[in-house]
Amino acid sequence: MCGIIGVVGRKQNAPQLVIDGLKRLEYRGYDSWGVAFSKRTGLTLEREIGKLEESGARLKQLAAERAKLALGHTRWATHGGRTVANAHPHRSCDGRIVLVHNGIIENYQELRDELKAVGHRFQSETDTEVLAHLIEAARPDTKTLAEAVRLALGKIQGSFAIAVFEVGGRELVGARRGSPLVIGLGLDQAYLASDVPAFLAATRWVIFLEENDLVVLNGGRPVIRNLTTNKIVTRSEVQISWDAAQAERGEHPDFMHKEIFEQPATLRRALGQPRRELERFAKLIHQAYGVFLVGCGSAYHAGLTGLYLFSHLAKRHVNLAVASEFPCYEEFLTPKTLLVPISQSGETADTLEAVRAAKRRDVKVAAIVNVQGSTLMREADQSLLTLAGPELCVLATKSFTSQVALLTLLAYTLADQYRAGRNLLERAADELDAQLAEGTMASQLQALARTLKAREHLYTVGRSLNYPTALEAALKIKEVSYLHAEGFAGGELKHGSIALIEAGTPVLVFASRDHAEAEILANAMELKSRGAQIIGIAPRPNEIFSNWLPVTDLPEAMPILGAIPAQLLAYELALARGLDPDKPRNLAKSVTVK
Repeated sequence: MCGIIGVVGRKQNAPQLVIDGLKRLEYRGYDSWGVAFSKRTGLTLEREIGKLEESGARLKQLAAERAKLALGHTRWATHGGRTVANAHPHRSCDGRIVLVHNGIIENYQELRDELKAVGHRFQSETDTEVLAHLIEAARPDTKTLAEAVRLALGKIQGSFAIAVFEVGGRELVGARRGSPLVIGLGLDQAYLASDVPAFLAATRWVIFLEENDLVVLNGGRPVIRNLTTNKIVTRSEVQISWDAAQAERGEHPDFMHKEIFEQPATLRRALGQPRRELERFAKLIHQAYGVFLVGCGSAYHAGLTGLYLFSHLAKRHVNLAVASEFPCYEEFLTPKTLLVPISQSGETADTLEAVRAAKRRDVKVAAIVNVQGSTLMREADQSLLTLAGPELCVLATKSFTSQVALLTLLAYTLADQYRAGRNLLERAADELDAQLAEGTMASQLQALARTLKAREHLYTVGRSLNYPTALEAALKIKEVSYLHAEGFAGGELKHGSIALIEAGTPVLVFASRDHAEAEILANAMELKSRGAQIIGIAPRPNEIFSNWLPVTDLPEAMPILGAIPAQLLAYELALARGLDPDKPRNLAKSVTVK
């Protein structure tokens, strides 16, 4: 959710690097931002409400300042409203401690009352400011800032990723518990950030901090200690496979457009998984006595697709849970169970909580994840990387289809048909490549979006493998265009949902040439007879369809082939309604708090 970027080193360009980093963290979602630079002449602190682009002239001035130590933060309002006073960075009473924080301090009110009782004055409503005052209170009794930070964090209940400096100091101190923090290792500078894209243009060498790590950065070799024991710990350096170009828009108008059109390539990258890794993963599923897939949002829809694929192709029963509801299933876990968490970021709080609950019961964890070195990847016993590259639009597009591609390949591998699965997905990627390059689909969807932009409601319907796709399509449309959309199973329409249909109601119908085709077309006819505008996403036309969006006739690949026209429709609806598709309101890319 919120974004952290800190820079320290020998060069005087830290302000420019922090502002560049904040721009690369915008995808995480925010409603205010702030920066702080420690200079020879004192402190520069700037905080604003709104987007960075709204302060273009001031940002140029700030970027031109000279400092070796700087912090930046993008904030979503949680504790305290959307005000300048509540924006980060926060300072201590004496102004010397400067701090940014992601997470939730659960006992902040109790600590705030204690600090106020001994004379501390608060300027904001946030839980974060408490930590700045706690560090200030501990500082006179400690030799280093890091020790004061460690003592202050010992009083905190909750989650945090923090970056702190002392005005006039030369060190940047960071710590994490329950919220991600990663170090970037440059030649003359070190970086501390919530996510790799913040500094990817400068370095691909990183260290992922573990739970309860505290780090001191000064531009040289990081010193990392355990918060509890205060002992030095060793963490591995990792070279990230992403490059800076993947985190740039290039010639595309926005990241959502870029990431939709990247999908033929990202599907092929997903297929680049070594066969032996897929077979190892499939063996865990085969040997398990009870398998649970868990995910949130689009990852949950990918999991639902996986459930159908494992049943249909591999004749294997698996369970599925929304990660936040997984506590309802914990009593059924045994050491023979396998948990399969699905996540783009690998930092989703509810998904990680499910993983930790499973680990407490000695359950094996085999993850499907996009971000190399993420918390999920480190905590899982085995992982498959989707290899989709950085996804900077808030909405999941290429990460969703890559997750579905891996689940499809796993189902075929379980059925001892790996080659058939690979051939299917290679053909799907080729067909998508041709379709997207031709441009007919995009122009057709632009015209359709213009006719739908003023509608209040839109519904999506599917059966069997197309039901999860219908759910995902509805999620994409409401996320980015704010048009109310709901997805239904075709067989459920008569159980209440059909009451919503009136003359002109648009309904997306996903219809493959499979065992469910006749039934979903019958559902579409029922809807049309009640006045619905039927938009068919199908391999062949039908007189029922008011609009037809053609897809290739590959039923087992329909969850991928059908998702992309839905993504493009959502995108075009956002543009038609004058909205920014990369930064939908109230949403964050990585939901790292519960």
